[in-house]
Amino acid sequence: MEGRRLYPIGIQTFSKLREGNYVYVDKTELVYRMTHGASGYIFLSRPRRFGKSLLTSTLHSYFEGRKELFEGLAIECLEKEWTSYPVLHFDMSTAKHMDKDRLLSELERKLYGYEQIYGRDESAIYTNQRLESLIKRAYAQTGQKVVVLIDEYDKPLLNSFQDEDLQRSFRDTLTAFYSVLKSADQ
Repeated sequence: MEGRRLYPIGIQTFSKLREGNYVYVDKTELVYRMTHGASGYIFLSRPRRFGKSLLTSTLHSYFEGRKELFEGLAIECLEKEWTSYPVLHFDMSTAKHMDKDRLLSELERKLYGYEQIYGRDESAIYTNQRLESLIKRAYAQTGQKVVVLIDEYDKPLLNSFQDEDLQRSFRDTLTAFYSVLKSADQ
């Protein structure tokens, strides 16, 4: 029984899966190809329970350069540099069943955690300004491009379909927040 591996039912964290005794189907060659493609942006739209959160967690570990988690996997042989990048990982699954003020508060809370690491520009007041400033500071401090991962990006919108005004408000808030990613491309 000691050699039996467990199925990772409900586990969405790559490090937990790899550090535990869980079955893992190696898709890291695809991760490598995806991250070394021509595009600087990747958008995945798949059905529920299709592994998007686990993939996001895998990308997080990969971009942090956590080589030890990838031992014995295809990417271990493919990746030669194992560079550690600053990763800003926003899990928006916590932003459901909210109103606009609570959505903004949730975005601010997520930003605050990274501002504890990279500092805060007090002149950046709005969440989109804070995100832009955060990306610039993380780059300035590390000299590495910043990786921004957003899991469950649409969760607030999915939970507000019944209220057209709230839907519009959420859409405007999230559009402003996410639009920074294009302007911070360099």
